[in-house]
Amino acid sequence: MSKPAASTRPGVHVWLILMKAYAAIEVVAAKSIADSNLGSSDFQILEILLHKGALPVNTIGRKIMLTSGSISTAVDRLEKRKLVRRDPSIDDARVTYVSLTGPGHALIQRVFSRHAQRMEEVFDPLSDEERLLLEELLKKVGKHAESLAPSAGRIKIS
Repeated sequence: MSKPAASTRPGVHVWLILMKAYAAIEVVAAKSIADSNLGSSDFQILEILLHKGALPVNTIGRKIMLTSGSISTAVDRLEKRKLVRRDPSIDDARVTYVSLTGPGHALIQRVFSRHAQRMEEVFDPLSDEERLLLEELLKKVGKHAESLAPSAGRIKIS
């Protein structure tokens, strides 16, 4: 495969635009989550359980990029609020699964719906084709960046 021709747009300029866009989007995202009285990591845990079902604690931590100590603390916090429960694995005594409780499911469905609506508003200026192209380009750059810093390895672009 041949290498693309040298760009006239400096990479640092593209990175700066990406960071500014991310910062602006993050403000909207953080506000939509904060209105629910959930922190960012709590939202991420509940959201992944909503969409993936019960998961081992360490799997959740890897997927949302939290250390084992941080994920344990976050799950403890959610468990105290009766939003999640821990269940031992039937197959492996070393593994503990986390799942949503009824109140946790109701809360994250409501919060995620509102968050999805806000993200829809953020990306409203883009056509379906532009959204798809943006996704493809971000994945392409993300995977290439992963290959440049494999030891960082915590983020997986999919």
